[in-house]
Amino acid sequence: MSIRTANVDGVATLEIARPEKKNALTQAMYAELAQAMRAAQADAAVRAVLITGQPGIFTSGNDLEDFLQHPPGAEDAPVFAFMESVLALDKPLVAAVTGAAIGIGCTLLLHCDLVVVSDEARLALPFVNLGLVPEFGSSLLLAQRVGQARAAQKLLLGDPFTGAEALELGLANAVLPPDEVLPQARRLAARFTQLPPEAVRATKTLMRAPVLPALRQALQAEREVFVQRLRSPEAREAFQAFFEKRRPDFSKF
Repeated sequence: MSIRTANVDGVATLEIARPEKKNALTQAMYAELAQAMRAAQADAAVRAVLITGQPGIFTSGNDLEDFLQHPPGAEDAPVFAFMESVLALDKPLVAAVTGAAIGIGCTLLLHCDLVVVSDEARLALPFVNLGLVPEFGSSLLLAQRVGQARAAQKLLLGDPFTGAEALELGLANAVLPPDEVLPQARRLAARFTQLPPEAVRATKTLMRAPVLPALRQALQAEREVFVQRLRSPEAREAFQAFFEKRRPDFSKF
């Protein structure tokens, strides 16, 4: 299985396990993640959720071949179901970013409550580079988190950045050597098993309440434009260049 799950001592762990493809996410994997997230939400014994990847790789984002074969059109597409399951989770969500976090691997962090990132990690939001637009509410949340100028730099240029910069930007709580990332994330998740669960969940709900209406509006707008952009000539050129391992040529647009 490409998504491994385990519930141990009140912590539900979701492990992305497709290292041979750099943990690239398929629609089937999104469906598994959404199901696991919903199960964690429904299980009263689960006090926190931990999401992680493999050594050296958190996730490289969408599997582009699968993505083009099964483009997300309807609102119930697996990728959107996964996003909704994250929004519906009122328990703490902890991320152990064990390596590269690209695309949705990076935007997911905006929805996590605690993030531990490797000092060897590389993060990127390369949506424009692929002829697309940001997703998972990042067009709203990133500017709120890091400011308009730095959000524009990350979203419009798509340049990769380090774990140390993620910490400086406020996208992470700690940056550690690779072999210390997952143990520290587990320790943080385990702390919630010793805290009053209803107070934790109520606090998370209160923290998210002011932005939630705007976030849902941003998600809907992003979804509509993203689906349109998938059919655009710019996106076709970007994807073709990716598969041909060449630089895309946008000079004709």
